[in-house]
Amino acid sequence: MSDDSQTQRKQAALDYHAEPKPGKIALEISKACDTQQELSLAYTPGVAEPVRAIHENQEDAFRYTSKGNLVAVITDGSAVLGLGNVGAMAAKPVMEGKGVLFKKFADVDVFDIEVDTQDTDEFVQTVVNIAPTFGGINLEDISAPRCFEIEKQLIEKLDIPVFHDDQHGTAIIIAAALVNALELQGKSLADAKIVCVGAGAAAIASMKLLKGMGADVTRIRMIDRTGVIHTGRSDLNEYKQEFAVETSERTLADAMQDADVMIGVSGPGIVNEDMIASMADKPVVFALSNPDPEIHPDVVKSVRDDVIMATGRSDFPNQVNNVLGFPFIFRGALDVRASCINLEMQIAAVNALAALAHEEVPEAVLQSYGWSKAQYGPDYIIPTPFDHRLADLVPAAVAKAAVDSGVAQAPYPAHYPAQ
Repeated sequence: MSDDSQTQRKQAALDYHAEPKPGKIALEISKACDTQQELSLAYTPGVAEPVRAIHENQEDAFRYTSKGNLVAVITDGSAVLGLGNVGAMAAKPVMEGKGVLFKKFADVDVFDIEVDTQDTDEFVQTVVNIAPTFGGINLEDISAPRCFEIEKQLIEKLDIPVFHDDQHGTAIIIAAALVNALELQGKSLADAKIVCVGAGAAAIASMKLLKGMGADVTRIRMIDRTGVIHTGRSDLNEYKQEFAVETSERTLADAMQDADVMIGVSGPGIVNEDMIASMADKPVVFALSNPDPEIHPDVVKSVRDDVIMATGRSDFPNQVNNVLGFPFIFRGALDVRASCINLEMQIAAVNALAALAHEEVPEAVLQSYGWSKAQYGPDYIIPTPFDHRLADLVPAAVAKAAVDSGVAQAPYPAHYPAQ
């Protein structure tokens, strides 16, 4: 990209966020307030009645307030996109953007909240103190390993869904795409040798989910800055230790030998041509570092003609995009008032996403991407965010799993598809 193009792109992004008024989200009134009578209902004296009702029965907050459709998108700004620790204030545009996606794709309302502390206990207590406002908590852009402890504590302390999208949202989309990619390559998750390049939040959550779906942990090779995570290392935190295996492999190149799958959630240019060439027949390569992948798709295709490839970019086939997950997962969780988003609900989302890719692609989706056709195959292993069927299928699957696993506090909605 030329310097002029980069300048124009930067200015277009700034103009988008500044005009016609600053920011990307705003509040709207959901009830009429145009007469003296409506004003008296919206505020005093009428508002006293739901106050009394909720004081008597806390569950009535879901009936008389927006709590049941309101998610907090919360960050400390410690791991924002690929920009690093930019702080709470600079993270606000991303949190607003998350709010746009929640509302656009699943009609979930959002307050974005930027917490100006990077002390774990202080952050957790802040979230606990404001949690009564919300039906769910979406943690965002919090650095590892603190994000694991923060999420763990909040899940233990709160009775509403707490979901760190950088962990579980990424994991769910990766898993859905991998299920289909392995199927197309004639391989099974249980038998696949999987190399995970990276050992941060997304990497650990992705491998935990795959393990929960049947992947053999002894055939997983997780790679951090030191190399392969193995049982002989003494420098591993508790989260990495789960994936320490007995192996003589020490480097990424060692691990890639005869690997069936490479999942990159690390940084650009880490994987080279020789590593791709050394993989097993019919490999799966997910180079998800964004915007610059661990290895460029064109390079991969120049080395192997039997590969299925995915990236985090929208300008190549098979984009692994979290917007396929979190709006619809929260929609389903909120609609049955789930107390958490458990493994069963996550796997249900994986299966719903994977199954939808097998269906005929609607004409409206083709038009939105400028495609003449698209069908299940090596270049279409996962649905696109603009597939309207996501809004029906994924929330329904998540809601049913919540009900079936006993974490729902409301019945499966009558307006959902029959299960």
